[in-house]
Amino acid sequence: MEVLNFGTTKDGMKTHLYVIKSEDLECRVTDYGSTLVNLFVPDKRGEKVDVVLGFDDVSGYENDTESLGCNVGRCANRIGGASFDLDGVTYPLDKNDGENCLHSGFTRYSNRIWTVEEHTDTAITFSMHSPDMDQGFPGDLTMSVTYQIEGNVLRIVYSGTPDKDTVINMTNHSYFNLNGCGDILDHMVMIEANRFTPSDAQSIPTGEYADVAGTPMDFREPKAIGDEIDADFVQLIQGKGYDHNYAIDGYDGTTRYGVHLYSEASGILMDLATDYPGIQMYTANYLECANGKNGAAYHPRDAVCFEPQFFPDAIHKPEFPSPVCKAGTPFHKEIVYTFSIDR
Repeated sequence: MEVLNFGTTKDGMKTHLYVIKSEDLECRVTDYGSTLVNLFVPDKRGEKVDVVLGFDDVSGYENDTESLGCNVGRCANRIGGASFDLDGVTYPLDKNDGENCLHSGFTRYSNRIWTVEEHTDTAITFSMHSPDMDQGFPGDLTMSVTYQIEGNVLRIVYSGTPDKDTVINMTNHSYFNLNGCGDILDHMVMIEANRFTPSDAQSIPTGEYADVAGTPMDFREPKAIGDEIDADFVQLIQGKGYDHNYAIDGYDGTTRYGVHLYSEASGILMDLATDYPGIQMYTANYLECANGKNGAAYHPRDAVCFEPQFFPDAIHKPEFPSPVCKAGTPFHKEIVYTFSIDR
């Protein structure tokens, strides 16, 4: 079990980088935010490619505003108006995205030291106690995040049981580039979704389901990200690219494939499965970072995020699958990444 020094936080807390691996994959995660820092995958030449953007030490993540590799909670994505009603009580939240709450506000799970509960050569489990009214959400909750590697598969599992009805919508916010660097406009994407949820100018869903057919949102067949990203289409103009939730076909609460990502240059194919009802595709439209890994500068469209989730603002949209986890009910969601080579 390999453990590396990952630096000291501004307030003097030591952090670590934990390595798990198989013959096919190597994953490095830090106790600072339970964040995914490195994911090494073999390309068609047999060379290892780090397919996620990030930083070389904890200081980069302390200053990060883009959520690189983070596990986002208690509620990922946006809640319109930065408040919600539950069981007859109104809960105000941080307004950190205009008048809305994004990724649960200012005191994020990703900026906390998580406890390592278990670490083997192929798996690690972190936990973090989130007390009642943490970030404005009701319910005492101990959330755990497990990373597990088996062969060419990386699985991330979220679990916890609140003691009050609350909103839980944990996801991973890794920025993928299957070539390791450069833009991702030539990456091929296929999304198993006939519908997406249109959003307004503040990226809050309208509550509608829209067919992807006949629009630049259609990825039912493999298509390069760059083919239509600059199309004269209001949904893309508003977000400066893709930043939209797709409703995965046939959702029934079981784990099913939702996204397929491929780079011809590296030959790497990534298949993503989840038991969430939706996946947000974000083409890093606002990414600007001058101090990434090995001094790399990151720019818009240098990566693509796929964030499995309950739909944005679902707490206000009864027509969407509900993000409410009832008191005493175990919360359990997973994201499964399978990597292979297509030569």
